[in-house]
Amino acid sequence: MRLVVAQCSARYTGRLTAHLPLATRLVVVKADGSVLLHSDGGSYKPLNWMSPPCTLRVGEPDDAARERGVTAVWTVQHAKSDDRLEIELHEVLHDSSHDLGVDPGLVKDGVEAHLQQLLAEQIALLGDGHTLVRREYMTAIGPVDILARDATGATVAVEIKRRGDIDGVEQLTRYLELLNRDPLLAPVRGVFAAQEIKPQARVLATDRGIACVVLDYDAMRGVDDVDSRLF
Repeated sequence: MRLVVAQCSARYTGRLTAHLPLATRLVVVKADGSVLLHSDGGSYKPLNWMSPPCTLRVGEPDDAARERGVTAVWTVQHAKSDDRLEIELHEVLHDSSHDLGVDPGLVKDGVEAHLQQLLAEQIALLGDGHTLVRREYMTAIGPVDILARDATGATVAVEIKRRGDIDGVEQLTRYLELLNRDPLLAPVRGVFAAQEIKPQARVLATDRGIACVVLDYDAMRGVDDVDSRLF
């Protein structure tokens, strides 16, 4: 991982156009190729970013940019679309690289871990003909909760949450981008499974071709009291 603290501005073009004016920011370049721009606020969310697969090219500024004080231009180009992130560096205050090694991934709390176990045992909840490949399928950016195959033999990657929000969809998107580079697995489709899926997350998942499955925790545990239900 490379960490750069610099006076910089940025412009994103492609599916949308966005501009970050000149300010001091943290630029993070991860081993998977992603590039993220952070401010000293806004919690954990970057101001702008480019997800892999993408390439980073460092170039010299043109005369007009040099007159504005630009010392280097980073161009981050997505490999599968016209999306581009251009970062103009003015003054670099810090630049360091660190080898973080292989991350073991997020350790699920009791409910999420149990949901994963139950869904692995009841994989048919994803649809008739689904079979389990394995739980916690390790990738270079963390473990996929469940890897399965559907009735046609196609690969399915499942991300499990208690409450499904946009961050969970983004996480699954990163896994899918990586898994689909593997010719032994591709094409890989995604399933976002949760006890509750927020409307914004469902819209984003649908837009990215990711299926959503709502999990009934009590029914999966076999404690659903049908006599207490109105319907």
